[in-house]
Amino acid sequence: MGKKYKAVIVHRIFLKLLFCVFIAILIFGINSCNDEKEHIIAKQADTFLRSCDFSYLPQIRANGVVCKNADGNIEDMLLTLKNAGMNTVRLRIWHTPTTSNSGFEEVKNLSAEIKSLGLKVWLTVHYSDTWADPGAQAKPKSWESATYQQLKDSVYNYTNRIMKEINPEFIQIGNEINNGLLFPDGSYTNLSQMSGLLASGIKAVRDNNKATKIILHYAGHEKAFDFFSLFNSLDYDIIGISYYPLWHGKDLLQLNSNINQLGNVLQKKVVLAETSYPFTFGWNDYTNNVIGSSDQILVQFSATPEGQKDYLLSIKNMLLNSPNAIGFSYWGGEWISFKGNIAKDGSSWENQALWDFNLKSLPALEAFKQ
Repeated sequence: MGKKYKAVIVHRIFLKLLFCVFIAILIFGINSCNDEKEHIIAKQADTFLRSCDFSYLPQIRANGVVCKNADGNIEDMLLTLKNAGMNTVRLRIWHTPTTSNSGFEEVKNLSAEIKSLGLKVWLTVHYSDTWADPGAQAKPKSWESATYQQLKDSVYNYTNRIMKEINPEFIQIGNEINNGLLFPDGSYTNLSQMSGLLASGIKAVRDNNKATKIILHYAGHEKAFDFFSLFNSLDYDIIGISYYPLWHGKDLLQLNSNINQLGNVLQKKVVLAETSYPFTFGWNDYTNNVIGSSDQILVQFSATPEGQKDYLLSIKNMLLNSPNAIGFSYWGGEWISFKGNIAKDGSSWENQALWDFNLKSLPALEAFKQ
């Protein structure tokens, strides 16, 4: 056999081997894609939270506002979101508010309705008579003169009542606790007392229902790892963070990286507890809106119904593809201008709601599909 003939045979064998390797890589890639799709489908069906905060719903109903679904048919807001695929409803609860709104009985009754529809309840306990956030964590008026030890007992007893009478599937111990809770006793500057108060709430949950998932919530994501690293000794289940482009940066890649760092290092699942996006820069009442210009949003998503939908789908897909994330909750989706078109104390979130100014549900509801 000549050298030239041998070279041809070797060349043919090499080409055959190369072709086999190519086919193997192609098959592996297809199987990997299929595995990834199956993983995402399974995650979404079984454990992925598709939530919306509905805390304003009782007020909207009381004002007699009639909303419509995408087909233009009159439908209660809660049913519209359920039919769209929402599986969890987030509600805030205030200790003793000046009105019934977000008070114990209102939240208890709405939670029962939510459960009757086959949805899960996620309570965010503010441990205050009003809004609790990074800048304001005022004690309930009835707790103002309490010592630190009495505060711990009050947190336990109040949380214990919530668990016995409402028994949510998810519960936040505090809301946006970047700087602590129950100021000044539970301030972030006194980590020992802050941890003690959180531990009292956590214990009340565990003493009642070990299946209820406990969330600690930090507003933002950029410094969340440093924050949560300080509370490794606490017996909670889920890291909750917020993401609003206006306040928390405009880099979705960084958001994704921070979520994965939180999950990988701290060995906790992460939920995007709050997010939202405008479908317009327009107004529908005389109340100043929080979002009103293009420099407050992401350049890749316009302030249009399609832009709002694309933003939320992008967020959802990012979370679905993360091994550390377990879902999202849209904040203010129901906060339409329900007090009328000339109200000066109406909605500052109307252009970020999930219903347009004609009270018809928006395309962003697609993100709640299973």
